[in-house]
Amino acid sequence: MNKQHGFTLIELMIVVAIIGILAAIAIPAYQDYTVRSKVTELVNAAGVCKTTVAEYYQAKGVMPTDATIAGCSDVGTANSKAPTFSSNTIFVDATGGLANQLGTNVTYALKPACAGACSGPPITSWDCTSAAGTKILAKYLPASCR
Repeated sequence: MNKQHGFTLIELMIVVAIIGILAAIAIPAYQDYTVRSKVTELVNAAGVCKTTVAEYYQAKGVMPTDATIAGCSDVGTANSKAPTFSSNTIFVDATGGLANQLGTNVTYALKPACAGACSGPPITSWDCTSAAGTKILAKYLPASCR
């Protein structure tokens, strides 16, 4: 009696092929996930500035003219520059490794929407879509910005 032990060459090749297919699917998905997680730094930087812009607007009844008057931070992070404020819109640009991953589309924009022309009525919502000036590909943005 001669018993066979181990796997045949065909069985091993099938396992390697399955692992290759799974890796081909998982690696691009993971790369998109890491870029999306870094884009949240831009969203968070704009969010802090959003709070100070809203407070200024609530107190004064008009939009601030720049980021300093609005009270926005002038410090960036490893993946984002400091927020800027112009034309009633908060802009945050990617820098460093994130800018390399995004290519030329590195700007996240956050624009208030008011009941009127943002000269008195309350801010009703915030727009971060491409209509507001966001240049980052939609697949990297939060669902509310797509």
